[in-house]
Amino acid sequence: MRTFWLDTEFNEHGGDLISLALVGEDGSEFYEVVPCPNPKPWVADNVMPVLHKAPISVGDLTAKLGAFLRKHGPVCVIADWPCDIELFCKALITGPGQMIATPQLAFVLDRTLPDTAQASKIPHNALEDARALCSHGMATKERAR
Repeated sequence: MRTFWLDTEFNEHGGDLISLALVGEDGSEFYEVVPCPNPKPWVADNVMPVLHKAPISVGDLTAKLGAFLRKHGPVCVIADWPCDIELFCKALITGPGQMIATPQLAFVLDRTLPDTAQASKIPHNALEDARALCSHGMATKERAR
């Protein structure tokens, strides 16, 4: 089972997904951004300027995410916050009672991961935040050996 660290950005608490990133222990990365036509003030100031990628439709994100996951077989997704897992799962759904084909997925909520606002090279950029989580996770795994 391959391990990926997950981070998302969203339009404040309970808001819609803006970006989603997965960074794998093997160096594989997935990062996509979807439109956010009405960002809340904090999001407009802190998230939107650091997305560094043009948005695609939610449907395109879902299709690309499915292709990425299927390419990697069974996947363990590790996140530091419940909303990340919620938004990841929501991105898999294509309609009522329908979802994309995925390999086996397992989820871990790891609250011992560092605060990405401190650990990330570009805080509030989902890809850089996921890279920071992965780096910490890999270092912890290495120390345990």
